[in-house]
Amino acid sequence: MSAAIASAVSAAVAPRASGRLHGSRFLGRMTVAAIKPTRVAGARQMKIQAIAEGDKLPADVKLNFFDAEGNMQEVTVGSLTKGKKVVLFAVPGAFTPTCSLKHLPGFIEKADELRGKGVDTIACVSVNDAFVMDAWGKSVGADGKIMMLADGSAVFAQAIGAELDLSDKGLGVRSRRYAMLVDDGTVKKVNMEEGGAFTVSGADDIMAALE
Repeated sequence: MSAAIASAVSAAVAPRASGRLHGSRFLGRMTVAAIKPTRVAGARQMKIQAIAEGDKLPADVKLNFFDAEGNMQEVTVGSLTKGKKVVLFAVPGAFTPTCSLKHLPGFIEKADELRGKGVDTIACVSVNDAFVMDAWGKSVGADGKIMMLADGSAVFAQAIGAELDLSDKGLGVRSRRYAMLVDDGTVKKVNMEEGGAFTVSGADDIMAALE
């Protein structure tokens, strides 16, 4: 094929190929990926700063739990905290050693004392499904004392800047460990751990904040 003919063929085909490419779903996905803001360091960083004292919790975020009759329920953070004093603590994972042996049991033991100081609700939240949270709560005797809340897709953890990437351990995105005192939706005290450490987020730490 002569250079002139090759040039003519290329000129005729290029617009059609370009049109197909620009109209393809493949290119659409590439374009979205290129411009979609990420939650990692960089020019398009969207990482949310961890929630602080004085901040309002995101009222519209939904969490799941099983009620006393064994029915799955859904509650918004707003309805959970409206007009109430709530102790909310989070763990990186149900049935994990520190969470099962120290963190959750500590709040179970102090539940009556916390309520005696005016706390209406004590709730544990984790990036697990509601079935796992319910089974975990039953296994450690949390029934009637601690509300076991499932943040299955880490929506709440991400909304308050508490997400913890444990992908290297095969656990995906979880929540940092923390404990907070919330009054009518406003954070009065928050003890946010680094990663999964357990140093400032126990029941005694929240008890001290209520003194």
